[in-house]
Amino acid sequence: MDEMECEPTSKEEEGQGKPIVVLLVGAPGSGKSTFCEDVIRSSTRPWVRVCQNWRTKQLQLAILDTIGNGKAGTKSQCLNSAMSALKDGKSVFIDRCNLDREQRAEFVKLGTPQVEIHAVVLDLPAKLCISRSVKRTGHEGNLQGGKAAAVVNRMLQKKELPKLSEGFHRITFCQNDSDVKAALNPYTSLSQLDSLPSGCFGQKNPDTKIQLGIMKFLKKVDAPVDVGADVNCTNQPLSTQITKEKDSCFKQPEDISPSSGAAKKIKGDEDIVDHTVDENVSSKDIPTLAFPSISTADFQFKHETAADIILEKVEEFVNKVANARLVLVDLSHGSKILSLVMAKAAERNIDSNKFFTFVGDITRLYSKGGLRCNAIANAANCPCRRLKPGGGGTNAAIFSAAGPELEVETKRRATSLIPGKALVVPLPSTTPLFSREGVTHVIHVLGPNMNPQRPNCLNNDYVKGSKVLREAYTSLFEGFASIVNAQGNLLEESSEKLRSEVSVSQDHFKGNHIKNVPINDQKIKRVGAYESERSKKCKGFQDEPESDCAESRDGRENLNNEKIGKSMTKNWGSWAQSLYRIAMHPEKHNDNLIEISDDVVVLNDLYPKARRHLLVLARSEGLDCLADVGREHLQLLRTMHTVGVKWAEKFICEDELLVFRLGYHSAPSMQQLHLHVISQDFNSKHLRNKKHWNSFNSAFFLDSVDVIEEITNNGRATVRDGGNLLSMELRCHRCRSAHPNIPRLKSHISNCQASFPPFLLRNGRLLLAPSSKSGSDS
Repeated sequence: MDEMECEPTSKEEEGQGKPIVVLLVGAPGSGKSTFCEDVIRSSTRPWVRVCQNWRTKQLQLAILDTIGNGKAGTKSQCLNSAMSALKDGKSVFIDRCNLDREQRAEFVKLGTPQVEIHAVVLDLPAKLCISRSVKRTGHEGNLQGGKAAAVVNRMLQKKELPKLSEGFHRITFCQNDSDVKAALNPYTSLSQLDSLPSGCFGQKNPDTKIQLGIMKFLKKVDAPVDVGADVNCTNQPLSTQITKEKDSCFKQPEDISPSSGAAKKIKGDEDIVDHTVDENVSSKDIPTLAFPSISTADFQFKHETAADIILEKVEEFVNKVANARLVLVDLSHGSKILSLVMAKAAERNIDSNKFFTFVGDITRLYSKGGLRCNAIANAANCPCRRLKPGGGGTNAAIFSAAGPELEVETKRRATSLIPGKALVVPLPSTTPLFSREGVTHVIHVLGPNMNPQRPNCLNNDYVKGSKVLREAYTSLFEGFASIVNAQGNLLEESSEKLRSEVSVSQDHFKGNHIKNVPINDQKIKRVGAYESERSKKCKGFQDEPESDCAESRDGRENLNNEKIGKSMTKNWGSWAQSLYRIAMHPEKHNDNLIEISDDVVVLNDLYPKARRHLLVLARSEGLDCLADVGREHLQLLRTMHTVGVKWAEKFICEDELLVFRLGYHSAPSMQQLHLHVISQDFNSKHLRNKKHWNSFNSAFFLDSVDVIEEITNNGRATVRDGGNLLSMELRCHRCRSAHPNIPRLKSHISNCQASFPPFLLRNGRLLLAPSSKSGSDS
């Protein structure tokens, strides 16, 4: 029963901020009206609540007449009331159920470049909504008592969760009362000049289905309706400036409900779980630079002039770079520079999806504020041009948060910086800023000094000072653009290519729900299966080992086919760090491990591609993949090989028909160096597509013995980009015959008696039973 009224807040505020229309989405009893009232009561921004079922005029300070004159209103009346409030510069809550796309469509059309459309989804448990609806009295829509349960049930069966593609700027999902409380904070603290980051926040499970609990509660047997995931869902958590709810869109396995014990464990481990930007990462995260205002604090540059320069350079950047965003950050809610910039940005109609302000600690933007950033800028505060820790403000905070590694990496590149210039410094994956916040780069930048108490003061020369400040922002944004470009996201077409590559590479991972999908030779069903696998992995980290993915996802456009001695800088997603967590803390994963030593841990691949498929993980920090390995790691490689051989020989003793190969993927998608020990039968339901097959049967798979030999001779291993190798036609690894699809290939190899190719039989690349060796030699 959709609800409607017009309720203005008494707390109006002067200003020219951008109005917001917030659609509340939820069943009766989910708390939509309470949410509105809580925000209106606490916010300094003027709000109007539009509710269709308002029957009596109950507001103490009502300014507008009630809708429907005591009777239930209509959607058109709601729209008219909302438009009237927007014309007056007020923000609007649409307090209707809005449970399907059709109900929301007309309200979404209220969005313009000057009006943002948000959704707050109160997807609370069905039983709770029913209980509240049944117990309440005096409901403005008269939805109460015994009839409420049937109404809630009927409405939820038609539920369709909102998607960004409908036209929303921001969507916040709430699955419990804690989520609702967290979602309130950004709106209650939102001043007239502030804005909120765009994207999806707090979605525990993008493939949410109708809640089964309501069916059991009402003894219904109707099949629930699937609600598909939004491909535009940003990988961001529920919170913004203030809340602490973590990003669950990529952290919650599909088979764990938000209230389950496993889910609570993941949440409880958030202080130690790496929240790395994926970035993974398809359209999941937009590459983001967070930067403070340069020179306006200790260097005392005029705020008005600085704000104009910031927006001038921001406009240049957003017009050139299609798939990235900039965030101006300050610690204080009362920041003068933030207020000035936001007011001027509104006048210039700068796209708030690409540029906005944010209140928070620049070194804790994700863990404390929920904002994911690839890079953060350090406004160096030493006018003598030295790049070093200490001082105060942003400089001290960033060096302290990143640890000594940042100072070491900075000194490797430069020890000083000229005013107006910037220096890009990649962060090692071991730094807290990388592992906890997902920050992959720090960009040092030095602006002009107008403070006479500090060295190299420009003595109030704002002609020169403005020139230097423009140069500083230009250098900063160009440095960020180089990072974005390296990740393949600089232009829209390269962004599309990246999303395509990620979609293909993520096919390698299997979702639990795929078990119920029949797979046969029909191409359409194989594609459907791959999409299901991709959806599963997009939801993120399971606290157990994942199958390694063959295709590299660093997303760079200009990779050479072969890279020698060149470490691949890569943003590891939370799910991709599961092997790293196991290697670093094996005591937490005893149930999954079959061997633990000081140097390695051994485990069964969670999604094996053959009857026997083990992973031998290195326990050394800083070894993400083979590209990070040098001569100094030879002893570790030999240890990993020896352990792999030991386990292969054990399995061969149990079954002499088994044949093993040991090797590494050139460009794995799972962080932490690991050796595959895999039997050559490839008899596994998890081997499902061409990428799976070619990742173990092409030059993409590097034999362990060859890797050790090459690093011994050359100092580095040759690693190959997987693009062409993984898309090769399917060929039998024994007789090299070609096959059109995986089922046909599997059928063939189960009966193929051909000898292995000669190159595999040399140099110990294959491990066979003694009887098999003699047969092969003959």
